[in-house]
Amino acid sequence: MSSLRMLYLALAVWGAVHPMYYFVTWFNAEGWSLSAMVDAWHANAAASGLVWDLTIAAVTLTIWIIAEVAVRRNFLSLIAIPATFCIGVSCGLPLYLFLRTAPIR
Repeated sequence: MSSLRMLYLALAVWGAVHPMYYFVTWFNAEGWSLSAMVDAWHANAAASGLVWDLTIAAVTLTIWIIAEVAVRRNFLSLIAIPATFCIGVSCGLPLYLFLRTAPIR
């Protein structure tokens, strides 16, 4: 396995674990309410801008994944879509790059 693929995999793991630490910390302090978290995402203009930035990036990544799956028929890479929306772009993008760079058989 190439070192670049391993880097993508490491970034996907980091992108899943590191942000989750902050989410769990927030939930433990504020309660396990998704609506309260969404409200916190829009606490000010800077936070709202970041939310929209990540939302647009997630939608763009999803379109790219679907377009490439239609051509490459690498259906396994579709798991990067739920990873993107359930965990975050910081996990979904490097996971997709890891899956996309698999050797062609």
